[in-house]
Amino acid sequence: MSGAVVIGAGAGLGASVAGRFARAGLPVALIARSPAVVDLAGALTRDGLTAVALQADSADGSALRAALDAAVVAHGVPEVLVYNAAVIRLDSPGELDREQQLRAWSVNVLGALEAATHLAPLMAEQGGGSVLITGGMPRPDARRTSLSLGKAGVRALTQLLDQQYGPLGIHVATVTVDCHMVRGTDSDPDLVAEHFWELHGQPRDLWQHEVVHKGSTPV
Repeated sequence: MSGAVVIGAGAGLGASVAGRFARAGLPVALIARSPAVVDLAGALTRDGLTAVALQADSADGSALRAALDAAVVAHGVPEVLVYNAAVIRLDSPGELDREQQLRAWSVNVLGALEAATHLAPLMAEQGGGSVLITGGMPRPDARRTSLSLGKAGVRALTQLLDQQYGPLGIHVATVTVDCHMVRGTDSDPDLVAEHFWELHGQPRDLWQHEVVHKGSTPV
């Protein structure tokens, strides 16, 4: 097996997704802005799994591409790319200025576009793979304007990437999280991470392009 790349590898869902793929035998590259990503990769390594930590801000296209290239050097062209980075905050319409909205959009949508278009052609040359994006906000919420706009963009982006790369053997899908993730509940990030693994394993004739996880803990 070639590896998995997880962008937005924080202590919640990102760590759970990385751990799920690593336990399945895939070497994982964890990419995040925070230096805490080093500790997450170290925890996997101490468990006997193969992981490398790379720091990059998803809003910085050149840094993100450099991290993706480093992941390829470390583990080869991945068979799965997971984009989990997001700016999650409370903001109402008109509350954020243009720069703040652009920053949120850059992380929530453009980072996913850049990552996918950077790796998917290489993955197609290797015979296929999966591009999986964390979705959310199935119902726009004026209390979370920038995130609602971003997740609407993710839904459109998933369809566009499927049109572009699906015929080349790349399974593009989103896992829409319709809950506030809380460990030890039916909204546990480990349960959400299982959707990513299941999507990656689907045969082509059964590909799904969206899975919704609706837990009992409201957003």
